[in-house]
Amino acid sequence: MNYFKYLKWVGAALVSLALGTSALAQDKDAKKKDAAPTGGGDEMAMMMELAKPGPNHKLLLHSVGTWNYAMKWWMDPGAPPTESSGTAKFREAMGGRYLISEYLGMAPMPGPDGKMTPQEFKGLGTDAFDNAKKKFVSTWIDNMGTGIMMAIGTYDAKTKTITYLSEYEMMPGKITKMRQTVKFEDDDHTVYEFFEIQDGKDVKNMEIKATRVK
Repeated sequence: MNYFKYLKWVGAALVSLALGTSALAQDKDAKKKDAAPTGGGDEMAMMMELAKPGPNHKLLLHSVGTWNYAMKWWMDPGAPPTESSGTAKFREAMGGRYLISEYLGMAPMPGPDGKMTPQEFKGLGTDAFDNAKKKFVSTWIDNMGTGIMMAIGTYDAKTKTITYLSEYEMMPGKITKMRQTVKFEDDDHTVYEFFEIQDGKDVKNMEIKATRVK
C-alpha cells in the first residue's frame, strides 16, 4: 500500500520538532506564506481510506487456519510427478490487511550425491490486496533458494480463482515467467496450480491440494 509519502511527512514533522521551538518561532511568518491549501488534506483522506481492509482482504482471510496439503511436482512434463505432503498454517496480520502463511513438509531436493531425496521443506508467504493498485500481491520465500518471489494477481468471482503472474530469476540471467492460480473450491478445499510460461505456452510444474484441518 502507498504509505511511503505519508511516512515521509511524519518523518519531516519529527525532524522539525527536533530543531527546537526557537527556530520554528523565527520562521513563523515565512511558514504562514506557505500555508495556502494545496489539496494535501484530500490526499491524506484518500490514503487513509486506501489503508482500510475491505472485501478482497476478507477473501484472503478465508484461508486463516491449519491445512494439510498434498503436492505434486513435474520435473519433466512427460514424466510421472513426484509427490509430497505437509501442513500449512495461515494467520492474519496488521488488522486483517495481510495473510501470512507458513508451510512445513517434505520435498525432493538434491542430496550430497546429487540424487533427489526427500528433505524438510519450509516456506513463508505473504498475501495482500493493494487498494491503490487494485491488485492482489503475493510474496514467497523458502529454504530451496535465496530469492524473494513477488506475484501480482486478479480475482475472477465466477470461478472463485485468483490468477497471479510473476517472474523469477532462479539462475543468473535466466528469467522464468510463471502463472499461478488459487481456486477456492469451498470453505475447506483450495487448489493451487503453478505453470511456467515457455514460448507463450503454460507448462504445469506443480499442483497443491489443501484441505482444512481447523
